[in-house]
Amino acid sequence: MKTNKKLLLLTSMVILLPMLWGLIIWPQLPNQIPIHFNFAGQANNFQSKPLVVFGLPIFDLMVHLFMIFVIGRDPKNRTMNEKMIRAIYWLTPIVSLSTSYLIYSKALGSTTNPSVFVSVLLGLIFVIMGNYMPKLKVNHTVGIRLPWTLQSEDNWHKTHRLAGKLWVLGGLILLLEAGLQFALSYVLVLVILAIVFIPMVYSYQLSQIGRASCRER
Repeated sequence: MKTNKKLLLLTSMVILLPMLWGLIIWPQLPNQIPIHFNFAGQANNFQSKPLVVFGLPIFDLMVHLFMIFVIGRDPKNRTMNEKMIRAIYWLTPIVSLSTSYLIYSKALGSTTNPSVFVSVLLGLIFVIMGNYMPKLKVNHTVGIRLPWTLQSEDNWHKTHRLAGKLWVLGGLILLLEAGLQFALSYVLVLVILAIVFIPMVYSYQLSQIGRASCRER
């Protein structure tokens, strides 16, 4: 996949926007800022103001650049769906802006429930990525990369079609649960486990069926 330099520059600038935001509200921020919360919404990890305002965006930028570099190095990604490529480019910027908003707002005394916020964010990401997942072609960097999916295009496509449906469904469940708040933490964990492990098990079963049919021949 050829690196889109203009898009990379734009997304990198978006990732660093929280630094400017942090400088604007710097006098209002406490010296120790909460950056992690438990399922009850209580802060359980604090970091210094400079580290949060400057360190976290820079770390996100490094992750972003590394991810784009790795994906670009895989020759199989040259035929990747254009919309999927754009979704990948914008994934880290969206997460960076969202998490910075949550961290800054909580530092300033907001009553926002972090679990609800995370559920909404993940729900939207799952729905978006799930729509593009069935269009992914075999590659070594993006998707469900297992020995049996990488060895069989049929296995890869069937697994990603199922995964796409599960991701969209899981995302919708998280969005619904964010409103209902019935058992938010449990639903979040169950959804993540389901969309990760069900496609893996399905893919393995497909590979076993394929091997059995080859033996019969």
